[in-house]
Amino acid sequence: MSLQPLMNTYNRLSVAFERGEGVWIYDTDGNRYLDALSGIAVTGLGHAHPAVTRAISDQASRLIHCSNLYTIPLQTQLAEKLTALSGMDNAFFANSGAEANEAAIKLARRYGHQKGIDTPTIIVMENAFHGRTLATLSATGNRAAQAGFEPLVSGFVRVPYDDVEAIRQVAAKNPNIVAILVEPVQGEGGVHIPAADYLNQLRAICDEHDWLLMLDEVQTGNGRTGRYFAYQHNNILPDVVTTAKGLANGVPIGACLARGEAAKLFTPGTHGTTYGGNPLACAAALAVIDTISAENLCQHADELGQYIVEQFRIQLGDQPYIREIRGKGLMIGIELTEAGSELAVLAKVKGVLMNVTGAGRVVRLLPPLIMSKNEADLMINTVSQLIRVYAGEERSA
Repeated sequence: MSLQPLMNTYNRLSVAFERGEGVWIYDTDGNRYLDALSGIAVTGLGHAHPAVTRAISDQASRLIHCSNLYTIPLQTQLAEKLTALSGMDNAFFANSGAEANEAAIKLARRYGHQKGIDTPTIIVMENAFHGRTLATLSATGNRAAQAGFEPLVSGFVRVPYDDVEAIRQVAAKNPNIVAILVEPVQGEGGVHIPAADYLNQLRAICDEHDWLLMLDEVQTGNGRTGRYFAYQHNNILPDVVTTAKGLANGVPIGACLARGEAAKLFTPGTHGTTYGGNPLACAAALAVIDTISAENLCQHADELGQYIVEQFRIQLGDQPYIREIRGKGLMIGIELTEAGSELAVLAKVKGVLMNVTGAGRVVRLLPPLIMSKNEADLMINTVSQLIRVYAGEERSA
């Protein structure tokens, strides 16, 4: 039996794309699809955005890569913009969200060792997703993703998401805790939105115990929830925040931002990367940040997201097969009472790209920040009709 040239790591749908424009993406047969997934929260500015295209083209004609052994002016410019936007003090650039989270985990461990804790431990959440490297996989709360990759990395204690009392109980029993790592909204886990004051309470607990509050904003950052970072809804500052996905609209980049004591932990030789923060990726990221600001896309995401959730509730909210419709900005989840993994395939047939997460029960929509109200209506009507037809057929069967 001969093997395919690609490793069997994805359940790919039977479609291949060759170009995109705005919220639309075209397959190799010329069929057009409304991209309501944005490459899983990556192409926040849609496809072939002129500002990003121009930045990539201009930079590629000058310099794509040089080593971090040398000064990279664009990297400094990007760090200045991100720290100003986030309230952090400095930045480390990597190539992905997983690598950004690896940097955060290393910061927490180094923080613990400097406090004299030999086995520094990080509190993480059930149903969390932080990446697929061994450390981030160990921090992830998905047993199916972890299976077969043991032994996992030690140094994590898991508690239920949005359960402050569970964290207080861990604090009372474990003197080795040094940090909390948490998503402001759980994306892969099913678009779970915690209580409005959850992050505020976590900030208070970390202050009380001298822990680092580390927020994984790989998916929620870069305008996705209606603020540049989701924690800005709560008027707090974390000690560490990670981001990636939408930062450069598809050019691979991740960032780990830190402030205060956490910003002083890395020194030359303690962490590094070959490609991270190269000129091409930084040029793309700078174009994204400037565009989000110039076009006021955070506010647009906030307002359009509220409209989308409201319309879904009007169309689907009273149906017995809908458990909950929730959203924050343009991060929207429709939870079904039973698994509906086939909906992603059916949506593709109808010309909409989306996915189903949260153990196959949550339709996840992550449309581009540039989506218009008319395009949103098309998405809402198509997805609502699909769910009604699918649920009706399933229930009658």
